[in-house]
Amino acid sequence: MEDVSKKLYQILEESCNSCKSNMISLSGGLDSSIIAHFLKGKNPKAVAIISEDFVSTDLTYCQMISKEMGIPLSIYNVSTSTILEAIENTIKILKNFNDIEIRNNVVMYLAIKWAKENNQKSIITGDGADEIFAGYNFLVNKSEKELEDEIKRVCSIMHFPTQKIGKALGIEIESPFLNQKVIELANQIPVKLKVKEENNKRYGKWILRKTFEKHIPFQIAWRRKSPMQEGAGTSGLTNLFESIINEESYVEKKLTVEKEDEVVIRSRESMHYYEIFKKKYGSPVNRNAENSCPYCKHEVKNSKFCRMCGAFPI
Repeated sequence: MEDVSKKLYQILEESCNSCKSNMISLSGGLDSSIIAHFLKGKNPKAVAIISEDFVSTDLTYCQMISKEMGIPLSIYNVSTSTILEAIENTIKILKNFNDIEIRNNVVMYLAIKWAKENNQKSIITGDGADEIFAGYNFLVNKSEKELEDEIKRVCSIMHFPTQKIGKALGIEIESPFLNQKVIELANQIPVKLKVKEENNKRYGKWILRKTFEKHIPFQIAWRRKSPMQEGAGTSGLTNLFESIINEESYVEKKLTVEKEDEVVIRSRESMHYYEIFKKKYGSPVNRNAENSCPYCKHEVKNSKFCRMCGAFPI
């Protein structure tokens, strides 16, 4: 384990130091904190997206890592109206109405847009760590064999909307965990070191946590995996749409969409996103698809998750 940790530290250090950007998208989670640890000597800056109106979990951790590493932190407090406007632009860029992807990636849209408005040409993200080091919560309780198969499957279909958003806004995205040497090393690390028990609790990204627990605040090294939507607070959008779209209106729209478009909408939030998507791109139905989502009839490849509408499992 010691040799693995030493090699992992070295390869990640090289990857982070090869980044040209001076701006980190900081969540106060394990991945962005590791990046902050390596880049602190280069005097970088960081930005965190925090909702003004919804409960967010990132703020305290972002402030903690900023203080620990001596990195100036800009906290972009976003109003609900700003988030809703950003959602429309995020849907236009990503070309889907996937509620999970939109809730998470509107956070990255806002961070990248903030970088652009503050004259940055690029931004560094923690993309890739959850995929190659088994960080997702749904992986934690799988058997070793299941875990190995799932990591391979997840890595075979991994994609990063951040790249599309960056391209659309003219900002370069740098992701040290997606460096080829990091990916190759991660592939060599046994799955039993990626998901493992620590203090009677199973953790994903165990080898990363163990390697960096002495280099970043301990609370962050062993912080529970928190999706961007929880960290920034955009998970509150689900309840917002439940409260502002009444039942009668929702049911009427749902039946109309099902009849006219052959698309099954699963929630009020999804309906809001679908209306934006349809206005821009029309129907998602792909009648020539070999495998299609039972809800939106869009093509699905080697996945239990529909990237177009967010249905899971399918």
